[in-house]
Amino acid sequence: MAYSIPENCSGCGTCEPNCPTGAIQQTEGQLWIDPKLCNHCEGYYPEPQCVVQCPISCPVPVQPKKGRYKATVRMPTSPDIFLNGKNNPFASSMMIWEACNILTSATLMPWQLNDQGQPYYERTVKQGGGAIVFRLTNNINNIESEMPEILDHEAALGTIEGIDIRAACLHLIYAAYATTLDRPWEQEFVISDRQIEQYLGLDKRKDLSRSTKLTLIKALAQQPCQLLTAIDWPQQGKVRGFSLPEDHLWYLREIKHHFQQDSEGNKYLTGLTFTLKAGVWAKYFLNKQDYRKCTAFYQYGTLPKFLLSTVMSIWQQHTGAARMMLWLLFKAKMGRKQCITIPTLMRVAYGEEKMSQASLHSEHRKRLIRSFESDLEVLNHYGIKPVFDAETYTPEIQPLWAKLAELPDDAEEALNFWINDGGQDQRLTDSSPRGKWNRLMKARISWFNFPLEWEQQLAKLDKKKTTRISRKTQTSSAIGLSANQIVNARKRQGLSQRLLAEMAGKSQSWIRDLEKGRFSAKPKDEALLRKVLEI
Repeated sequence: MAYSIPENCSGCGTCEPNCPTGAIQQTEGQLWIDPKLCNHCEGYYPEPQCVVQCPISCPVPVQPKKGRYKATVRMPTSPDIFLNGKNNPFASSMMIWEACNILTSATLMPWQLNDQGQPYYERTVKQGGGAIVFRLTNNINNIESEMPEILDHEAALGTIEGIDIRAACLHLIYAAYATTLDRPWEQEFVISDRQIEQYLGLDKRKDLSRSTKLTLIKALAQQPCQLLTAIDWPQQGKVRGFSLPEDHLWYLREIKHHFQQDSEGNKYLTGLTFTLKAGVWAKYFLNKQDYRKCTAFYQYGTLPKFLLSTVMSIWQQHTGAARMMLWLLFKAKMGRKQCITIPTLMRVAYGEEKMSQASLHSEHRKRLIRSFESDLEVLNHYGIKPVFDAETYTPEIQPLWAKLAELPDDAEEALNFWINDGGQDQRLTDSSPRGKWNRLMKARISWFNFPLEWEQQLAKLDKKKTTRISRKTQTSSAIGLSANQIVNARKRQGLSQRLLAEMAGKSQSWIRDLEKGRFSAKPKDEALLRKVLEI
């Protein structure tokens, strides 16, 4: 029985040149399969090439299979993550964060054009001391020895438009698997569609057919692998600066298609297995061995499992909430008690262009405020609860759902609540005050309270950070020379500032600033001063 191309075909045309019998044809821009010529590649390939080569495995047999799919023998996969059912470590360096921002907000990002007319996104680091540059490729199966093919302007714009926010979930799953390996820049990990289905909560979706789920999973799994990154990193602490040439963020080594054949010889796609590997960035930002030697970083955070299924649930109706949720995943790692301004959150959720439109037109302002308050309510519903700053985000400009949080459950108490509210000058249900937009632009959220399983992991990270800072402070105070010590020792030796500077090979102003406590001497200079001053 022949294959057919359903309505969800993207029209990319990948399948047409790969058909050995020429059955795939194009009429008025629409691809279709001639049933008289299609023999599901029998005698040419062991598997139907239109399914294998299609980015989303779109073609299906003309007669859809009914009933359950039988279990088939598959290649072994890497062990499951989220073994505790709640969370798992994941790589959280700036490359991973910025790649997540691109996958969630590709059309909102400030893309630029290079001299060849190729779009790129650049993120500066360390106050412009370095930069990370992202570009796009369609050659996701490229090997490291070859130069990746960069998309030109038109092709890149089409790819940017086609990036699905749900692909960020696959990106985070890859980042979690990378932490399970000792040398992720060399070792591969293997994931099946069944594992991905479970992580994303698709196993509970009874409204989706098996073929629909496989089509979605294959499309989402490839998009993070289209990102290329070049890194110019300045020295940070003891880790020396380095530059990395353009390389894949994730390598998609292989997509293995699993088919089941019925009694009539029709082959149905029943499963997928993906073999992946992290790019060379992992050698510098996810390197346990060199981290202990202070020659590389090992940067990781906590990925809550519920976040993936939540994004999969709300991405269409509440895209802004999904973007804020994924952004907070990385922001929380920097410290839970940071104030976040409302303009910052709005730019994350809706982009700079909508913010500019809102600042010029009242209707855009009202619409954006309604969307923002609705998205905040969605975050609150899923346990990411905003704590409004008492000084800048006062009750009169807070969303109605936040004001109703204190509404009693008891009917009689609720009635008294509304009676008391009716006697106030400013009632809860009154329209927003004039100038609410301008006040929101100065408002802040003190922080977000997270669900328990997430909060506990963040508390552990905060504790580690506090302990590390405390140790550094104790070490510094134990060996550091104070300004008074230097002054007293110099006078005891009968030395002037100029003479001490000559003996130490420094300038007189350097000695003067040390004695005034404007900065502390580095360990090497401190050892020299101790020797000269006989401390």
